[in-house]
Amino acid sequence: MKEVQLGSHTVRSHGVTVARTHMHDWLILLLLVVIDVVLYIIHPFYRFVGKDMMDDLRYPLKSNTVPFWAVPVYAVLLPMMIFLIVYIRRRDVYDLHHAILGLLFSVLVTAVITDSIKNAVGRPRPDFFWRCFPDGKDAYDKWGNVICHGDKSVIKEGHKSFPSGHTSGSFAGLGFLSLYLSGKIKAFDRKGHVAKLCIVFLPLLVASLVGVSRVDDYWHHWQDVFAGGLLGLLVATFCYLQFFPPPYHAHGWGPYAYFRVLEESNANTNTTNVATLQDAMAGEVQVVNQEEEISDNGFTGLHLARGSSSTLEDIESGKR
Repeated sequence: MKEVQLGSHTVRSHGVTVARTHMHDWLILLLLVVIDVVLYIIHPFYRFVGKDMMDDLRYPLKSNTVPFWAVPVYAVLLPMMIFLIVYIRRRDVYDLHHAILGLLFSVLVTAVITDSIKNAVGRPRPDFFWRCFPDGKDAYDKWGNVICHGDKSVIKEGHKSFPSGHTSGSFAGLGFLSLYLSGKIKAFDRKGHVAKLCIVFLPLLVASLVGVSRVDDYWHHWQDVFAGGLLGLLVATFCYLQFFPPPYHAHGWGPYAYFRVLEESNANTNTTNVATLQDAMAGEVQVVNQEEEISDNGFTGLHLARGSSSTLEDIESGKR
């Protein structure tokens, strides 16, 4: 299958058209942003935490090894930079647009699902004791539930352990990037180039290390990290397959839209060729018909000339 000429579908020539075609998708993205902001503002479920449960929640309160602001940088901006590099090389606006749209959907859908589960479950973090009792003096009500006297925002954050947002966001963005790269470099072309797999696994390794850091910082239990990673990778796979064929497919290096435009282009070319061929054949038939008419007219003139000469001879003989 021949490729559409490079540079024929650029941001300048087709960018606005492609964006308008997916206008509703971009509106849904904005809606997801609003929903996630609301989920972040509302309070989670304050689960019962008894004194006997504090043995697993007395880990020290530490700062984040990977700060919150760093997640969008390596999970969103870094993949977008790679998408731009691919675009500069191939000049395919469909690939650039669908890669960015799929990445944003992957990250935002994962964020909404993660924050929804966080608020619904309300699982305490491993350092919940020091969030609830910063001075180390614990207090409980008559039912045995904690009576926290720490900072309200710190306590609120302490009830958002399951699942890990850092991990789910990392796997949503970097997992999408891993799938994208595996398709672009044709990692599953059955030629046995193991070096390609190293490129595919690198983003997943970074996401895994982020998850490990969440356990090391005592912000999450290992179950939170495992669930977050699985959630992010699952959503990333669904979002990627919405716009691109599977990486092991023969056409896994390009988006569905690219091949759809390619088929339409080939169909239009074939239609034009058939129309041209038909016009040419019609022209040939017309020429042949004209030649036949000229030949018929010539023979008719000859017969008329012969008839006229014979009539003149009869007249002359009569006179004689």
